[in-house]
Amino acid sequence: MAEKMKLEIVTPYKKIVDIEVEEVTATGKLGEFGVLPGHAPFLTSLKIGELAYKNNGITEHMSLNWGYFEVKEDSIIVLVETAETAAEIDVERAKAALGRAEEALKKLTQEDKQHKIYEAALERAIIRMQVAGKAVRS
Repeated sequence: MAEKMKLEIVTPYKKIVDIEVEEVTATGKLGEFGVLPGHAPFLTSLKIGELAYKNNGITEHMSLNWGYFEVKEDSIIVLVETAETAAEIDVERAKAALGRAEEALKKLTQEDKQHKIYEAALERAIIRMQVAGKAVRS
């Protein structure tokens, strides 16, 4: 069994991560899961959430929008709409997005077409703030 596996995280705009890692955890539609080298192949969908990976004993955290996560052999590819490392997240912008989503949801009912859009925006802002709090700042 290999000690590391290749991790690629790709958005429609660019490749965010392309490294060898020891472990990956992510948030799937059915809950959180982890992958170690030698894991059985699988494909799953991701929801808005956190992805963490360990590289040389250091854990890096990222905020992801929805997408897909595939494991095959000792390789993982993550295709997502957006991805930000903890250090890249602008906390003030995330707080502002949280406030906008909360205000919009107060004015909408569950039946309103935009309700799900603002629920997703609220969830994304909360995840971004949580992940930003895990950044190693210099």
